[in-house]
Amino acid sequence: MFASWKRLITRLEALLRPGYRPERYYMRGPGPACARRGRNGLTLS
Repeated sequence: MFASWKRLITRLEALLRPGYRPERYYMRGPGPACARRGRNGLTLS
């Protein structure tokens, strides 16, 4: 009986809490520092 409750709770958690999505945590482009450099006309070359 405990195993069935545990399985039910695990399934409910999976529905309510999304899994790990690594694409949320990776940078997708230049950040604000790059934008500031472009605005001031400064480059790093």
